[in-house]
Formats: sequence, structure tokens, C-alpha cells
Amino acid sequence: MSGANRRSVLAGAVALAAAPLLPRRLFAETPRGVSLHGLSAFGELKYGPDFTHFDYANPEAPKGGRISFQAPNWIGNQSSSGFDTLNMFVLRGIGAPRLELTYDSLMTPAPVHTMAGALDEPDSVYGLLAESVTVEDDGKRYRFKLRPEARFHDGTRVTAADVADSYERWQDSSTHPYFSSSLVQLAGIEAKGDDEVDLVFSGVQNERMILSAAAMPVVSKAFWDNHPYDGSQLVAPLGSGPYRVGRMRAGTFIEYDRVRDYWAADLSVRRGLYHFDTIRLETFRDHAPAFESFKKGETLYREEFSAQRWAQQYDFPALNDGRVIKREVPQEEVGGFQGIAINRRREKFDDLRTRQALDLCFDFEWMNRQLFFGQYERTISYFHGSEFAAEGAASDAERALLEPFAAKLPDGIFETPPMPTASDGSGQDRSKLREAARLLAEAGWQRGSDGLVIGDDGRPLSVELLTDQQGLVRIMQPYSQTLRRIGVDASVRLIEPTLYERRVRDYDFDMAMQNLNHGATPNDDGIGQIFGSRAATAKGTRNLAGTSSPAVDAIIEAAGKAKSRDDLRAALRALDRIMRHRQDWVLNWSSPTHRISHWDVFGYGEKPPYGFAVEALWWWDEAKAQKIGISHSNGSSLKAGGKDGE
Repeated sequence: MSGANRRSVLAGAVALAAAPLLPRRLFAETPRGVSLHGLSAFGELKYGPDFTHFDYANPEAPKGGRISFQAPNWIGNQSSSGFDTLNMFVLRGIGAPRLELTYDSLMTPAPVHTMAGALDEPDSVYGLLAESVTVEDDGKRYRFKLRPEARFHDGTRVTAADVADSYERWQDSSTHPYFSSSLVQLAGIEAKGDDEVDLVFSGVQNERMILSAAAMPVVSKAFWDNHPYDGSQLVAPLGSGPYRVGRMRAGTFIEYDRVRDYWAADLSVRRGLYHFDTIRLETFRDHAPAFESFKKGETLYREEFSAQRWAQQYDFPALNDGRVIKREVPQEEVGGFQGIAINRRREKFDDLRTRQALDLCFDFEWMNRQLFFGQYERTISYFHGSEFAAEGAASDAERALLEPFAAKLPDGIFETPPMPTASDGSGQDRSKLREAARLLAEAGWQRGSDGLVIGDDGRPLSVELLTDQQGLVRIMQPYSQTLRRIGVDASVRLIEPTLYERRVRDYDFDMAMQNLNHGATPNDDGIGQIFGSRAATAKGTRNLAGTSSPAVDAIIEAAGKAKSRDDLRAALRALDRIMRHRQDWVLNWSSPTHRISHWDVFGYGEKPPYGFAVEALWWWDEAKAQKIGISHSNGSSLKAGGKDGE
């Protein structure tokens, strides 16, 4: 999860015509005092100043139609289970998914559940609200020149005052860490009239931090001056993005309507994207009704996260007669992990041997055979599936980062990192259970008369596995039962999503599951949100395990200072080694593909390597829709023909 996901410059370069056409340079070697159309942390920019659209965009695709689905991923305070606020920026409240579609930023993220730039480059951003950026001589000051044509949805101009107010707001203590963490080294914001704004950094920031900072949403100062900046906001905030909030029912659904006179529609960073007239997000508290909604044609696109459902339940008339397409597409070329966080803020989990015992009871081999139909592989790394996953003996570069802390790190830190212990697949591997029981005894837990292990204070080792998804109960229950076999007082608690979000935000749990995507080029602010000591004490971060370690913090800092991809690789592999020895998480499973299904009403091209945003990339194909009996009228109504649509 991550939570999560875990994710296009100027058409014809009209506004950049006055700027010099620059050679594409390494960001670490960015020329000073010269207007730039884009920035890259490592390597060259793929797109020059005169490009017309991203290669994965389709300027020929028709505009119109709609897409409706339940969000498979989200950012900040958002949830796919329901929402009670239209302010996605604050800690309080549950935000509606995909509100980011209504905002633009100084430089391009792909504003769909990710802060990435171009979806076919790992580490670049290009001008959006800003037609250019200039790095001043000291490397601390970034001056953004705004496009005079940039407009909010009410027709008012986006000015430097709006930008300055936005960045000041994102540094507020009530702002969600998803946004504020990118600005920890931002020392000042200075508006220069209406057209220019400076972001002034402390001087210890790294090249990738500016990429994140420049991709932050820009909001209207006038709007927020007249509305409370808190989670009570159910008035649609004023934005400048390709969509605006349309119809909605809090907690049930929200629609985003395409802005017909969107100011940036012909910029190269937006050309060939955002084709649907309406994007509708349905919210469901459970996956079963969400699936039934899809089968009836009430939602038209679905990403499936249940291996059992994918294997056994995709057998209904619309799929069998070809009106629904079922297929798999490759995952993005990024690393991440899914795991069950062991909340180390609770003293009972302090001892490494206790955490190792909890890990040994997780029988992935049995789950994969009995519950997942063999569709998954075990996650072995905190950067699983990427070049940043540690393997074999530590390299010289990794050793150099780890050696200052060697005395406080586990034995074997320089050797092949720990791997999850495979079971015999029986669901009750006795050798693993004996080892887990031995570790608990060594950690000071002793069997009581009732069979539960107790500590020196006479209290049993209780573990509550917290979830808000019924589908996860069938996975957590076998794990809970295995834990009970070694004397742990384990239970599974299913609670409603709003309470779950609150308890996770406040770290009020024993163990909870999270899926995290690091992106193609992880930055120290994002990694720090998951593993850093500062995040362990701040509410609402993704450091669910409460990891706090000087060695980890130092490695995160080294990752931030990396001047090349080789440096970054060494730092993150060193971090992976430490985390795999700490075992603050019970690593789960991963899939090499997205399992998707959709009604056959869409057109689409080849998937880019660093993002999968169907709502931005796909389009409505009227001929396909008519062929299968689905009609679309004025972008506001859908009716599915056949038995499934009745």
C-alpha cells in the first residue's frame, strides 16, 4: 500500500520558444542561470524542448465516454472504501480517490496516484504550470517562470501567490506526510510578482528532492482563504487540472468531469492524455460487492487482487461471450513490497527473536497452494523486483556504508542477506514451529498453564491482526491459527474502513498489512517515510513498523546524496540488508503482473514501463461499445445490454 502504490511538456514548445534549446544534461551537472524545460536526477532527459507529446500518449484518440471503477491504489489520506472529505491534503478525514486529477503542478507528475514524471523515464519532470525553471548559482534556489495562460477552473490565472501559498500550506503541521515529507529541506518560498516564484532549499537537499517538490499540486489561494483547511471540506476545491469534481455522494461514489476548455490540453505534457469525459470512482467496503458491480456492467474496469476470485469466479456470461476481456499485463519496472508490519512501538515486539518467531509462522507455501492457486511468489526483499534488492555478499560500496555501524549491526550483515524460510507446504511445518517456539523461549516467553506464552509480567503475548477487508480475513485467519500453535494469543479483527484508517494513522495496532511501491528512482524522503526514525513518531506516515535506527537513517541520508544510479543502488541495497536482518515486517507475496478485466468498450496502447494509469491513457471506443450493447449518452449514463446489465 500503500498503502501503496504503489505511479508531458509543451505542445509545439510555444511558451518555450523564447528559451534557449539546451543540450540534455545530467541533473547533477545542470547549468546554472539558464532556463530549462525539464530536470532529470540521473541520465539524460528523453524528451527535448521541442517534443510534441510523450511516446505513450495518443493525440489521435477520441475524446468522450467514461470509465468507472474502484481505485486499485491511492495517495495521501485517500481510500477506495469510502470518503468523507474532498481535501486530500490533510491528516484528518478520508479523502476521495483520484482528487489529484483536479490539480496541476509546476512540473509534471502523471497526476494519477503517483508523483512520477514521464511514465517512460525513471527520474525526470517537465514543465507544466511552469514554462521553465532556472537553477541559480548556489544550487539552492530554483526559479520557476509560470505560463501566462495557466488558469484555474473558474478562469482566474494561476499566479506566483497561489504557488507560494500552496507550498507554505504543504509545510503546515496538519498536512498529510505524503505531501509534507518532500519539503523538509525547503527553507523559503518567494513570489516574484505574478509570473515567477522561487523555491529556496537548505543546501543539503539532493537532486531528486526537487523533482518531488516540483511535482506538488498547486492550489488556489483565494479558495482556501475562504474555506477551512481541514477534513470537513466537502466543497470541491478549485483546481487547474484536466478534471473537476462533478456528481458525488460522500462515501459512495465521485465523478470527475473533463474540463472542456482545459488550459493545458495542447501542451506536450498533456497532449494525447485524459480522453474520458467522465471518470467515476465507486467505493466499496468489500471486494465481493465490487466484483458483482463489475459483472453487471455498473463498473467497467477492474483490477483483481484476489487470486481465488481470479482463478474460480471469472466465469459469467459477459466474460464467456466476449463482452468482458480478462488479461494480465506486466507490473511496472519499480521495486516495492507487501508485508505485515510488526508495530515496534509496542514493547512486546522489541526482541528480534520474537519477530523472527512471528515470521516463521507465516506459511507462504501453504497459502500459495491452498489460497492463491500458485499465482504468487514470496517477497524476499524490501525492494522486491528491482535492481535495489540486495543479493549475495555486500559490494565494496555497500560495505563502505555499513562498516561505520558494524558493531551495532547483526553478524552476517556483509554476507548473503536473510531469506524467508520455506515450509513444507503442509500448513503446520513442525520444524518451523519448533524453531519459532524455541525463539520465543529464548526471548523470555514461557508457556503458561493455559498453553499461551507469557512474559515476565505474567501477561500473554497477544497479537491482533488488524484489517478492514473481508478478503484478507481468509488469509490472516490461518496465520493467526498457526501463531496460536506456538502459544501466541493471536486474533484477527475486521473493522470498518474509517476506524481502520484512524487506527493505522495513530499506530494503534499490533500488526497490519501494507503494500508499498517505491517508484523507479526512490528518494530519501519517500524511503524515510517508510523506514526513517522521524517518520516513526509522526502520525500518518508509512512507517507502520515504527523502524527507528541510526544506521538506517544514515543509509537513507546516503541514498539522498547519491550522485549516480550506482551510488543509489549501493545505498538501497545496504538499507535492504539492514531491514531484512531487523525483520520489522513479515514479508508476504508479490505478482509479476496486474490482473485486469474490463468491458470491451476501451481503446488502449502499449503500457509504459513506469506507470499504469488507465484513466489517463485509455479512451472510449464507441464502435466497440455499440457492438456489445453498451450505450453512452452525453457522458452521463451507461446501460449494459444482455442479462448481466439488467
